[in-house]
Amino acid sequence: MTDEDNPTLVIEGRVKWFDPGKGFGFIVSELTTGDILLHANVLRNFGQSSIADGAGIRVKVQQTTRGVQAVEVVSVQPPEGAALVLSEEDKSGLPEDVTSLPLEPARVKWFDKDKGFGFANVFGRPEDVFIHVEVLRVSGFADLAAGEAVCLRIVEGKRGRMAVQVVSWESAVQR
Repeated sequence: MTDEDNPTLVIEGRVKWFDPGKGFGFIVSELTTGDILLHANVLRNFGQSSIADGAGIRVKVQQTTRGVQAVEVVSVQPPEGAALVLSEEDKSGLPEDVTSLPLEPARVKWFDKDKGFGFANVFGRPEDVFIHVEVLRVSGFADLAAGEAVCLRIVEGKRGRMAVQVVSWESAVQR
């Protein structure tokens, strides 16, 4: 069977749920009658190991004997209504448009979803960068794995450098 026998379509939807431990999750879209399977490998090919429930997602899909499956992630948007909440002290260094900050390449040192935070190391810099779980959520992630390559937009917080946006390595390269 060739790709011509089973063409791909681009569909927009929302992540119903995704479990990195199980290695899959589902997307819902108004353009399909059933859920769309999102396998962890497809998400990893986009450069993310997790995705937040409710995140907007644009994927290429194929109809298979087991239903509609995502074969490529095109883009991810944060869940609707997600807003970055910072203390007044930390907001002082935050520009009006977070996307005006440079993307800095980093590797996750560790992240503990239960604690709600973790740290990353920016290439060529000695200090750690703090990453809060809410920053992940508004960036469209659910979790980070130790050693994962990401790009961060960073501000100087009251206790040091802190991420205000996390972007997958692959999507940052495409910008």
